[in-house]
Amino acid sequence: MKTIAPDASDMAERNFSTRVRARHEDSYVLLRPMCRAEHDRTDNMNTTTILALDLGTQTGWALACRDGSISSGSQSFKPQRFEGGGMRFLRFKRWLTDIKHCNDGIDQVVFEEVRRHAGVDAAHAYGGFMGQLTAWCEHHQIPYQGIPVGTIKKHATGKGNASKDEMVAAVRARGHAPADDNEADAIALLYLAREMTMEGA
Repeated sequence: MKTIAPDASDMAERNFSTRVRARHEDSYVLLRPMCRAEHDRTDNMNTTTILALDLGTQTGWALACRDGSISSGSQSFKPQRFEGGGMRFLRFKRWLTDIKHCNDGIDQVVFEEVRRHAGVDAAHAYGGFMGQLTAWCEHHQIPYQGIPVGTIKKHATGKGNASKDEMVAAVRARGHAPADDNEADAIALLYLAREMTMEGA
């Protein structure tokens, strides 16, 4: 695999991201991709690092590492007090960079492709996160792909219109303990993406 040397902007982003903190009330929280350490090792390990995302204000994520393990979590990008509307998207991009450097790179990114939203605010937020994600992937030359919600649900449960509870149950049946439906969706997406990668889709 071709190795690309980081450019100056990448290094600056990396150095800054390690110092980023978001103010919440009177405390500061380091924006690190903290995971709940779910692990799923297989005998036939996939050597591709895949990041799966359920984009939104509460972003679900799951990461398949080169050793075959899976880590997952749910990260909040709720707007903070006294910050502009675009700051959460900057925090999201820096969080992505943290994940990339903490795992020595990412080979592929997949995200849940949503075509219908419950409201205007949700649609605007999704568009903002997707725009930041795709631009970030282009900058770092990482392949990315959106996968329709129905496709993910059908792969996980056999039903393209499965409910949130059914998705959580399907993921738990695989041995995971998702904190919410966002994390469950990301884990389900990751299994589908990993299968597609092994099949060469």
